[in-house]
Amino acid sequence: MTATPDIVRLDLGPRSYDILVGDGVLAEAGPRIAALTRGKAPIVVTDENVAPLHLPTLERALSAAGIAPSPAIVLPAGEKTKDFAHFTDLMDGILGRGIERSTMLLALGGGVIGDITGFAAASALRGIDFIQVPTTLLSQVDSSVGGKTGINSRHGKNLIGAFHQPKLVIADTATLDTLPRREVLAGYAEVAKYGLIRLPDFFSWLEENGARVVDGDSAARRHAVTVSCRAKADIVGVDERESGDRALLNLGHTFGHALEAATGFGQTLLHGEAVAIGMVLAFDLSVRLGLCPAEDAARARAHLKAVGLPVRIADVAGVAWDVDWLVRAMAKDKKVQDGRITFVLVRGLGQAFTLRDVDAAAVREVLAESLAG
Repeated sequence: MTATPDIVRLDLGPRSYDILVGDGVLAEAGPRIAALTRGKAPIVVTDENVAPLHLPTLERALSAAGIAPSPAIVLPAGEKTKDFAHFTDLMDGILGRGIERSTMLLALGGGVIGDITGFAAASALRGIDFIQVPTTLLSQVDSSVGGKTGINSRHGKNLIGAFHQPKLVIADTATLDTLPRREVLAGYAEVAKYGLIRLPDFFSWLEENGARVVDGDSAARRHAVTVSCRAKADIVGVDERESGDRALLNLGHTFGHALEAATGFGQTLLHGEAVAIGMVLAFDLSVRLGLCPAEDAARARAHLKAVGLPVRIADVAGVAWDVDWLVRAMAKDKKVQDGRITFVLVRGLGQAFTLRDVDAAAVREVLAESLAG
């Protein structure tokens, strides 16, 4: 490890935990994991892509701390793993180990592994402990923090799950060096989100340094991940179950989840790419409704485009897009209340808010314009 890790504390009373951020923290995480281990050796859950890259490092860290790691459960990689069939397989694998309520799970991987493992932890024996070890930029700055767990269904994304906080988050920024550039960019959309919803100074920093984050500069990545985790911890600490400000973290997601559903939750459109387009749509809708200066929307669009993210539906080729279908998909969003879609909109950079009474015609118009390019 090149330096002492940054430690971000998520304060939730008895459910509080630390988020460790730094280059090399995984190799030195054994003592921290051992301190949280109450019974049998933790069970590591990972996927076929991550296992050969980072599982040996985690197992060596456990062994050095006196924990004899049991064989890991290795799931297929990809968003399609977040379904009932794979969740059933995972639960069978966990319960087949003869676990006790003191057994802990270690989620080693990206958002898919973190989400499905966290849901398994929330469900097994009515709740066991787990630790998040995120290995993608998106999971380090978003899905591993805050206790949202779950799986997808044919009705939509993340509609089945539970709030279940981890005991620790270990965000080793060195693991990001193994990611394809497209995956880094997808995660970067969630980094930019924090600037767009409430940290305009951070967004300005990203405009100057975003390329360094994407290109692999260690210090820039560490700063971006730490600031992002601190921003999310601050929000979750006062709104754990999304009854207020936590909903702001969904900027771009109502649009984005519909776009993902239209593409089958596959490689055609990654989650972060969908969020990038969705955030631009949210800014465009805000401008159309007279809520946001057009120049702020232009800045958001220009920066996301400059780093290499898609910013229009038309940027995603090979899909038979349909505005009516997208609107129907948005109506199935988790944030729908009394039949009305809850949108996260903006009054400007860093000024996000929620609104339910949105003109349906305006929504259709911004979708159509984005589709037309």
